[in-house]
Amino acid sequence: MNKQTVGFIGGGRIARIFLAGWTRAGKMPAHVVVADPNAQALAQLKARYAAVETTTDLAAAAAQDIVFLATHPPALTEAAGAAARALRPAAILVSLAPKFTLAKLSALLGGFSRLARSNPNAASVVGFGMNPIVFAPALDAADRAAVHALLAPLGESPEVAEEKIEAYAVFTAMGPTYLWFQMQALRELAVSFGLAPAEADVALKRMVCGAARTLVDSGLPPAEVMDLVPVKPLAEMEPQVLELYRTRLPALFQKIKP
Repeated sequence: MNKQTVGFIGGGRIARIFLAGWTRAGKMPAHVVVADPNAQALAQLKARYAAVETTTDLAAAAAQDIVFLATHPPALTEAAGAAARALRPAAILVSLAPKFTLAKLSALLGGFSRLARSNPNAASVVGFGMNPIVFAPALDAADRAAVHALLAPLGESPEVAEEKIEAYAVFTAMGPTYLWFQMQALRELAVSFGLAPAEADVALKRMVCGAARTLVDSGLPPAEVMDLVPVKPLAEMEPQVLELYRTRLPALFQKIKP
């Protein structure tokens, strides 16, 4: 069990992802405070995670050892203002939102510089997340190790350059949404074709992971990888799908860049 006290400013999806991942791994921190102005969201969290302290007082979460700023960008400025009044000098604040750079966060926090930024990935729920992180210079090796210890049960947390955080946000943080609905459709179809649900689930995991590893690790050019299967039932739809990727995602990336 991690002995650092942890605060979440924001009790939405990101807090739920972290709490679920820690619970699954048996690595829940010793003391967790989740603050959110939405009492209903807090009640739902408390019903699932009884040991977690919930409050509408954002300052209570900001007073912990490691504080996760887990709000959407539109609410971040106000949340940072509440945090600035309660942060301990030795605390570490980890922002989980794109767009707000370390420099901008420090300004919003009245010059507080013990900062990090990360882009959480939903697969952290099952310990298979991709959660890239960037640390401010004010955090030493021990500080960084403390944050990594919290992220380790959730999956991978490579240290990256700050200018790459928004790229990871579009690629890995939002990435599952590009694939989940297709995978679920395949899962349902496999059962309709006669596979037992358990058989379909095993096959889906192996197929999806194997497809990614073949594309990335086989050493073959992408065109050769895509030619390994001779029958392509959805080939005529590929141009429309690729057009969506090549227009919507770059536009989104430009929108969230600092």
